[in-house]
Amino acid sequence: MNLNKAFILGNVTKDPEVRNLPSGQQVTSFSIATNRFYTQNNEKKQEVEFHNIVAFGKLADIASRYLTKGSSVFIEGRIKTRNWVNTQGAKQYRTEVIAETLQLGPKTQGTGASPSSNYGKPAFGRQPEPDMPKQDEIPIIEENYPMPADNNSANEKVTFDDEAADEIDIKDIPF
Repeated sequence: MNLNKAFILGNVTKDPEVRNLPSGQQVTSFSIATNRFYTQNNEKKQEVEFHNIVAFGKLADIASRYLTKGSSVFIEGRIKTRNWVNTQGAKQYRTEVIAETLQLGPKTQGTGASPSSNYGKPAFGRQPEPDMPKQDEIPIIEENYPMPADNNSANEKVTFDDEAADEIDIKDIPF
């Protein structure tokens, strides 16, 4: 079994470059930088890696419209290495991630997001703004809510009674 899958979460290094194939299909290329932080000999270090991303079709259109330099983006795709002979006759190689899915990250401050928008604010530990409606809550199922009938007991109606819930009949235990 073989697997060629890449997950890249980082920041776009420059505005995407858009081209069209002879077939008319849109192709967008851009680069993403990822950071790695580590400690070596009690010294904190940072390592930056650059990834070449290529998107085709609808993903290319979305990337060209919504990604700009500095945008945060999550790419899922496959790794492909292309090779060609340059004008001097030397063989060149380029390793790219062919995007299969793209998820936009939060917008940074100053990008024109409306003040009432939660887009661009941290998802974890976020406090709702006073003028914002509350997010959907987990539905509450009341005690007397009828349970869906299964195939074995199609004619039985199941309800939850406070009195019945307190009593357990030994005959009802399956073992």
